[in-house]
Amino acid sequence: MKQAKIYTWGYCPYCRKALSLLKKKDISFVEIGIDGDRETFEELSKLTGQRTVPFVFIDDEFIGGYSQLESKLK
Repeated sequence: MKQAKIYTWGYCPYCRKALSLLKKKDISFVEIGIDGDRETFEELSKLTGQRTVPFVFIDDEFIGGYSQLESKLK
């Protein structure tokens, strides 16, 4: 079974949509809230090249944000 890790901001609508999609597809996940944690955000941005949340990883592979997750799970 796939395991997802998703880094989110509490007020981000795309983060909520990504979490909802993972639940709908019955993919277990760990949500890591990074609200106000600029250091972690910058580290993830450097690692992935992405400057927006959510940061979605499935089985330790960076997928992207909500749009990329949605495309991958169709």
